[in-house]
Amino acid sequence: MTQHPTKTPQFFLTSPSTCPYLPDQQERKVFTHLVGERAPDLNDLLTQGGFRRSANIAYRPACETCRACVSVRILAEEFAPSKSQKRVLRRNADLVGTAYAAEPSSEQYDLFRDYLLHRHAEGGMAEMTVLDYAMMVEDSFVNTQIIEYRRRGPDSFLTGEGQGKLVAVALTDEMADGLSMVYSFYDPAEEHRSLGTYLILDHVKRARDVGKPHVYLGYWVEGSRKMAYKVRFQPQEHLMPDGWQRCTVGD
Repeated sequence: MTQHPTKTPQFFLTSPSTCPYLPDQQERKVFTHLVGERAPDLNDLLTQGGFRRSANIAYRPACETCRACVSVRILAEEFAPSKSQKRVLRRNADLVGTAYAAEPSSEQYDLFRDYLLHRHAEGGMAEMTVLDYAMMVEDSFVNTQIIEYRRRGPDSFLTGEGQGKLVAVALTDEMADGLSMVYSFYDPAEEHRSLGTYLILDHVKRARDVGKPHVYLGYWVEGSRKMAYKVRFQPQEHLMPDGWQRCTVGD
């Protein structure tokens, strides 16, 4: 009988459930645990293979009759913002993003709850408690950080930190070949800033500044309005059956 090493990751399959993106579809996911000293390398490998991370779980769609979910990554070194994206950058020039160790705070949770209430009140995360949020942020064995965005203060050029009210937050994994945006949220009262777009643009800059070629955005689903924004960041690659391929959808 073949003996498998105990450190080999074990994969599991969820039961079918209602798809949150496409009507009349059922979703299933294959998942494994990211724990121990090998977790960062495994997270890199699985993310490059189309998985996403949530706390200490890596998962990807494994639907029986649908292949609509496509992994997307921006080619950071080649990226040039469009005219509308340049306007978003100018609109948010008063913000400073500061990266910290992945530790939750009550201020983050208050913003998180406000975001969910206004943007995703019917979603599966709407009932998350402060303990659930803390687990999402700090239950990680991989190289992750939390980036807080605040308005620029009079001494930000010295401290490198923003000051005042928390406007947006991004939970981000640093991988060998890029940055993976695990989850982000922002103040719904600041809708005029287009903060969702701004956070992605900022991550492209951060990746480029440290010489990493990719920003991973998770899944794009053709036909889903929730996911349409992801293809606005060109050039990008999509994970296809033959591997990562340059794609110009949305140009």
